Amino acid sequence: MGGNTALAMPDDAGVLRIDETTGRGIAIATDANGRYTKLDPRTGAQLALSEAYRNVATAGAVPLAITDCLNFGSPEDPGPMWQLVEAIGGLAEACETLEVPVTGGNVSLYNSTGEPGLIDSAIHPTPVVGVLGVFEDVARRVPSGWQGEGQSVLLLGSTREELSGSAWADVVHQHLGGLPPRVDLEAERALAKVLITSAEEGLGSSAHDLSEGGLAQALVESVTRFGSGAQVELSALTERDGVDLATALFSESQARALVAVPAEQEERLIALAAEHGVPVLRLGTTGGSTLEIEGVGGFTVGELRELREGTLPRYFG
Repeated sequence: MGGNTALAMPDDAGVLRIDETTGRGIAIATDANGRYTKLDPRTGAQLALSEAYRNVATAGAVPLAITDCLNFGSPEDPGPMWQLVEAIGGLAEACETLEVPVTGGNVSLYNSTGEPGLIDSAIHPTPVVGVLGVFEDVARRVPSGWQGEGQSVLLLGSTREELSGSAWADVVHQHLGGLPPRVDLEAERALAKVLITSAEEGLGSSAHDLSEGGLAQALVESVTRFGSGAQVELSALTERDGVDLATALFSESQARALVAVPAEQEERLIALAAEHGVPVLRLGTTGGSTLEIEGVGGFTVGELRELREGTLPRYFG
């Protein structure tokens, strides 16, 4: 809103300055994934909350409350009704663990085509969760893309072979099956503490959560945000977590974030992560005009930006 907007799209959360004297402000993020919830409604709802909670913490704010919009098929159909009940139960459990109350919300039901009871007549069950966080001073906000040369790129969290329900499975194989990524709410809380403390201490210049599209998408978005490239090696990641290169790039394991820190702050951030039991790996260094991934190749910032942002201009001018 005018000059009081501190962060906005495409950063992980929208940030508004509320008090111009103290700098106090809020962060808001909304997330949803109908594919996850189709595979497991309880888990899918918790993952939607986890991602929004993570996005607010990634920006540097303390998550305090949630709202939701529960989008489902006909409650007169036993299938969608079961999905709705499971999603509500999952959200209640996750809110208790993360200590964030539900302050309001709404439902959108009867989102179906054809006759009730037909296979796939209803939309994918899609609980949308919004999380509100608070900053003492929005000057400590953290954008999602890195800026400048020679900063260390660090990955917080662990990667597992979790490709079911992923963007990779959908786009490359047009497949939806298996189980969604595992929910680990305690890991989300620990990661959030690291990210918030890092912002308060001014350690990192950027932070971006890993979610849809996995590490590959997070790298592209971090590069294109401000136009600064990076050189990345994933051998340490594949060796530590026991995954292959494709899984390292496209797994959608939760409770992960990509951060960039000046070289002189790297040891402090690693120590902070260790303090909270969050795994951390150094992946590479920022700089240049290309994203270089060992074992994959190099991509210029321009071509990545065209792939990421060029669809609507290409079709609509």
